Amino acid sequence: MENQIKQKLNRKFNGSQEKLPIKIVQFGGGNFMRGFTDYIIDQLNKKAGFNAGIVNVQPTPGGSVHKLEEQDNLYTLFTRGIKKGKIIDEKQVISSIQKSINPYAQYDEFLDLAKEEELEFIFSNTTETGIAYDETEDQYAGPHKNFPAKLTVLLYERFKHFNGEPEKGLRIIPCELIEDNAFALKDIILQYAQLWNLDDSFAQWLEQSNYFHNTLVDRIVPGYPKDDAEMYEEQLDYEDQMMVVSEVFLLFVIQDIKNLKERIPFDQINEQILIVDNIQPYRLRKVRILNGGHTLMLAPAILSGKETVKESIDNPFIGKFLKDAIFNEVNPTLGLDENELKNFAEEVFDRFRNPFIKHHLESIALYFVSKFKVRILPSLLGYVETNQKLPLNLTFSLATLIRFYHGNFEDKSLPLNDEATIINRFKEIWLTNDYKRVAELALSEKSFWDTDLTQIEGLKDAVEKALWEIDHHDLETAYYNFVQFYS
Repeated sequence: MENQIKQKLNRKFNGSQEKLPIKIVQFGGGNFMRGFTDYIIDQLNKKAGFNAGIVNVQPTPGGSVHKLEEQDNLYTLFTRGIKKGKIIDEKQVISSIQKSINPYAQYDEFLDLAKEEELEFIFSNTTETGIAYDETEDQYAGPHKNFPAKLTVLLYERFKHFNGEPEKGLRIIPCELIEDNAFALKDIILQYAQLWNLDDSFAQWLEQSNYFHNTLVDRIVPGYPKDDAEMYEEQLDYEDQMMVVSEVFLLFVIQDIKNLKERIPFDQINEQILIVDNIQPYRLRKVRILNGGHTLMLAPAILSGKETVKESIDNPFIGKFLKDAIFNEVNPTLGLDENELKNFAEEVFDRFRNPFIKHHLESIALYFVSKFKVRILPSLLGYVETNQKLPLNLTFSLATLIRFYHGNFEDKSLPLNDEATIINRFKEIWLTNDYKRVAELALSEKSFWDTDLTQIEGLKDAVEKALWEIDHHDLETAYYNFVQFYS
């Protein structure tokens, strides 16, 4: 059995021979899309009768859609993690992709997608740098490297083929992690329409008959498990070179336009997919709780000798510190539903505990100061404004950041990974052994915070106290001494 040659995954072998109508063109078939949008559409097809096939378009010349084609565009998705305290370890074959096209080798086939009668949606994930304008792109010099240029050509082909019929417009749902991603993409398409002198009626059709939905996406998809491939292969009775591993958590927030809910039955599958009028509260929630949680615990965890996120949150002291900070000091500043925030935070903690994902603290330390400024400082300032007192956990976290940038702790070098100007400025600040002076210089440095934090009543003295405690006790004792002093 061990030496038996497995058959490559294909539709005949898997029994997935049903041909679905092409309703979706997707730019980007990498790990994230296969563990996120393709999975969602697969669930909709199997559980809600959505009956939608995807054509996967390779976004860059160096892509690998041929590997998907070799196994009939099927692949195995392993979903692993913790949900509500229970370990989830599942696998399934995803069959929503019907065809994969390399436009650099199959340009005419790519253009023919514009003629698909039932085409209704465009999905994309071409990384944050994918939604960009390149004025050197020529309308007639395809295949284009630039994603918005490709999409402009495809939309223009559809406009011409169907003579500008309003009902043949598409819904564009990008998944790139930039703010107002759909609006940014639309603006670039209009720029290309102007650059290439396309019909004025095309721009009008684009504006009136196509709908651009801003999104927020969240799921960790590590992708092909190269370090543990043999362990995963043992679970399959076929060969799969395109298998993907994903965490359990999934969040898809889509800005509603023209009754999107009527077009895709998201409510019929058990996933956290929200169709909303305003995405910003959800973006705020993710930045302050998920990203903010990493930033909050980073310095306390490293100074306590921890190396990974899971190790940190499993530690009784760091885990409690983070929970107290999020539930008592961050969530009340967000102005969102309390139960919704609580549930989201609990999900975040489950993700941090995921035994299948090894997330090193050192990797989170990149640009630590700017992350703290964006993710934590607004919560600290908001808490002070509302309560007229300092949030002790956020204040202690700020003090540990300042101590972290000393560069050494208990004779160990710390993983500083920031702009040289920030690291060098902290070196200058730490030339003195006077904690009061260190607190004053660090908090008043506008190049760090864009403001003078010494103007916040009591903050300078509190940071001074915390710094003294950190250098004279183990971190847990330092924290409790600090909290007791101010309680």
